[in-house]
This record gives sequence, structure tokens and C-alpha cells, in this order.
Amino acid sequence: MSYEDPWYDALASGWGEAGGAGTPARTVPAARGEGDVAAVRARDVYLEVQRSEAFQEVRGRYRRFVVPGVAVFLAWYVGYVVAATTAPGLMARPVVGAVNVGMLAGLSQFLSTFLLTWGYARHARLRRDRLALELRWDTQELTRGARGGAS
Repeated sequence: MSYEDPWYDALASGWGEAGGAGTPARTVPAARGEGDVAAVRARDVYLEVQRSEAFQEVRGRYRRFVVPGVAVFLAWYVGYVVAATTAPGLMARPVVGAVNVGMLAGLSQFLSTFLLTWGYARHARLRRDRLALELRWDTQELTRGARGGAS
């Protein structure tokens, strides 16, 4: 019995084995230049999907989060390193007991990493995952049609 869900990841479930434990994995597919007509049609499907408005929307939403997020995070990190090297007096200023500004800034680097990770996961879940899953489903259906119904 085959699993027909296009979101099913055979490698994650079978760890490189096509039918589960003990059965060998499928052979490696032919190189790009050696494909058959169905493979060429499948490639055309992927090119068509890449040019589609839905794909561009998913990519655009990804870029609108990632580019500013990376820029802010790198600026914050570089700012911390520059402040630590050029303003040791500021970084050594005590805040509470033995805790100084440098320690708080260093710990806030960890906090900002966790916040960025949380924000990325939330953004992906709320703004991209549903569109990407629908696009992937449509792509799987189109490639099945290009291969003549074979999965």
C-alpha cells in the first residue's frame, strides 16, 4: 500500500529506504540531459510554477521578512562587537551588582536570536505555510499529470 499524500517525505520516514526498513532505496535518477519526455514535461511544470504569481507571492513574503530581519540582526551584532572593542568603559559600567552593560548586551544577543527565530517561525506559519502547501500540492498534481498519472 503506497502513501499518496504529496507532503509525505519518504526520506524522513524511511531514512533513505523506499519501502521502510530492510528494503533498498530507489536507484538514482538519470542526469538532466538523459531524461525522458515525461521528465522534460515535469521540468516544464516546475518552471511554470516558478513563474506563477502564487510562487512569486510566497517568495516575496519570505524576502519581506528575511531581508530586514537579517539586516537588523547583523547591525545589532556588529554594534555589540564595535561597542565592546571601542567603548570598554561603557561596557564595563555596572548595572546591578556584578552585572555590567557588556554582560546585559551579550545576554541580549541570545535573547534577540531566540526572538528572531520565534518571529520567523510565526511569520512562516501565519503568512507563508498555507500558500506554500497549496502551491506544493498544485505542483505535485501537475507533475503527476505531466508524467501520465504516475507518481
